[in-house]
Amino acid sequence: MIVCAHNFKLIFYIKIIFYLPESHLHDIIGRIAFWEIILSGNKFIKTLKTMRKSYWLYIMCIPGVLYFLLFRYLPMWGVLIGFQDYNIFRGFSASPWVGLKHFQNFFNSSSFAPLMINTLVLSLYSIIFAFPAPIILALFLNEIQSKIYKRTIQTMIYVPHFISWVIVASISFMLLNSTGPINGLIGIFGKKSVAFLTEAYTFRPIIIIQTIWKESGWSTIVFLAALSNVDIEQYEAAIVDGAGRFRQVWHITLPAIRSTIVILLILRMGNVLDNGFDQIFLMSNAGNRGVSDVLDTFTYREGIINGFFSYTTAIGLFKSVIGMFLIMGSNKIAKQAGDSGIF
Repeated sequence: MIVCAHNFKLIFYIKIIFYLPESHLHDIIGRIAFWEIILSGNKFIKTLKTMRKSYWLYIMCIPGVLYFLLFRYLPMWGVLIGFQDYNIFRGFSASPWVGLKHFQNFFNSSSFAPLMINTLVLSLYSIIFAFPAPIILALFLNEIQSKIYKRTIQTMIYVPHFISWVIVASISFMLLNSTGPINGLIGIFGKKSVAFLTEAYTFRPIIIIQTIWKESGWSTIVFLAALSNVDIEQYEAAIVDGAGRFRQVWHITLPAIRSTIVILLILRMGNVLDNGFDQIFLMSNAGNRGVSDVLDTFTYREGIINGFFSYTTAIGLFKSVIGMFLIMGSNKIAKQAGDSGIF
């Protein structure tokens, strides 16, 4: 039997005070262990009773739990092939182990530096321009007094989120090709047409604009929910003190959603090496390959097309480890700055 440390102290004091023989001490130990089992069983029963009161909530959690078990945790077994020279015909068990060979090959390859630069620069642009966009949009929506007009605007900006990247890329092609309306407008002013779709310097701005247009409206939901908890009396007190709209936003609204912003930024840091495969793949071509080739497209090309499963699995594991450290580091910085963080 395993007895808690504080129980050993109790037995030691009993032995000193009452000078009990060893046989009596063994009996005391057995009784204490017995009651510990009974008490732990009672705690388990109380937990079951608590769960029974809210059993519908636990039933509703089952699909989400199954999703994470089947599509998040179970596939982690495949990470092993990153340390093997995996052969699809031999399987996991028969494929030879090669240790860190694929990691070393990736770090020493000529593609590593350009891929990391392209990925990090695009992520940096996204954090600087795309991440604040829903915050600014939510602040504007929060200032609208008419509920009908506000709901209409919300509905309109939510719609792009449900449009696939294929449609977004098609719209971009129609607008930005050499005979499209954008180049037509440029021609009116006597300027030469711009090859937006094949020039390297236009690729990143297009990606960021697409991201802002598609996701900013949907992302405002979280910030609008946080803004709904702000006490109206704070605004009324600020008006009495003579604060204008800008001062109210700066001193009341933004501090109210600061924790939400910090949490979402921490989570965003975990995806720094993930630029989104669909969008990048659809907009990349031979003309802009120098800036559009990121880790996601490289993994697809080497893994799916060329069949280097172990090599690309090692790259995916590398991305996950870096993302984990970035989340932990940014969370620690947030806590040091006085915010709660995510854990």
